[in-house]
Amino acid sequence: MAEEKLTLEDLKGATTGGETVEGPKYEVKKDELGRSYGTGRRKDAVARVWVKAGSGKITVNGREFENYFPRPVLRMMINQPFKVANIENQFDVVCTVSGGGLSGQAGALRHGLARALTAFDPNMRPALKAAGFLTRDPRAVERKKYGKAKARRSFQFSKR
Repeated sequence: MAEEKLTLEDLKGATTGGETVEGPKYEVKKDELGRSYGTGRRKDAVARVWVKAGSGKITVNGREFENYFPRPVLRMMINQPFKVANIENQFDVVCTVSGGGLSGQAGALRHGLARALTAFDPNMRPALKAAGFLTRDPRAVERKKYGKAKARRSFQFSKR
């Protein structure tokens, strides 16, 4: 018996009745004020981010961006999605962050910003995805175990 060799092209239409399935279509999601929303998370921090076309002003919890994040490294981290998508100073951002520390809040804000920009213009998605800004950073603090001083540190050994 001669066996037929199936190729990948033959298998593509097998489950859909001959039609090939394309990836999901991403659509523009804006409210009546022309804003797009994104939620970002990092460690214990959660950021709710609204983005709209504007002059590049960023407001965090009702305060100026520079006042809320005094460290230049955190500000640079938050501005990365704008640099990757080549849209610096074109969007106004209003966000509320809660939980965690400043570093976790900055990471959550970056994640939420990337998601909000994707909702505003789906054409930005490939650049933001390639840079890794749409993926939630899963790292978190390890829990303390019983019989240990911290998560892994043992109590000090005493010979006598």
